[in-house]
Amino acid sequence: MWREWSTRFNRWRYDLYAPVYDKVAQGFARHRRRAIGLLNPQPDERVLLVGAGTGLDLDFLVRCRRVAAIDIAPAMLARLRERAGKLGMEVDARVMDGQRLDFPDGSFDAVALHLVLAVIPDPRACLLEVERVLKPGGRVVVFDKFLADGKRPPLWRRAGNALARAVATDINRRLGDIVAVTKLQPFHDEDAGFGGFLRIVLLRK
Repeated sequence: MWREWSTRFNRWRYDLYAPVYDKVAQGFARHRRRAIGLLNPQPDERVLLVGAGTGLDLDFLVRCRRVAAIDIAPAMLARLRERAGKLGMEVDARVMDGQRLDFPDGSFDAVALHLVLAVIPDPRACLLEVERVLKPGGRVVVFDKFLADGKRPPLWRRAGNALARAVATDINRRLGDIVAVTKLQPFHDEDAGFGGFLRIVLLRK
């Protein structure tokens, strides 16, 4: 029940944010470029964008011919479709819950999770679903904000997280705890800014 309510809330607020989302999220363009570069999707590989939003990742995927994009918010996907059209890309864009992917097992070669695991109500369920739809040997790139693995948030961060969660995101999730429920193997982990608050991590099935 809690997860369903949180998912509905996310749909509502991101539909509301859609007209101004790019102005805020465009500040992460270089991080998106870096993450997609590390993922290195090939033109004929099937690529999935989970929580694709308005499609800001598409700018770095123009050579890819088999891209699927999902988001919980229809208004965000409407803007993604407009962006895809301007880029001359055909994108399979669907309204879908990242915690319950409507794709067969082993459908994708590569998956991008950009600013998703800190927002989605159940990040473990999301990553388990990503693992399921990945082909053996498939790659996942995660770009997001995380608390360092094994650390407890200080009081100021716990207090700040209450406001952050109300607006958009949880700043106290640990990526190691999320990945631990899967068999995905990290093979690259880099500081993406603010002393490791932002991270880019590559995982392989």
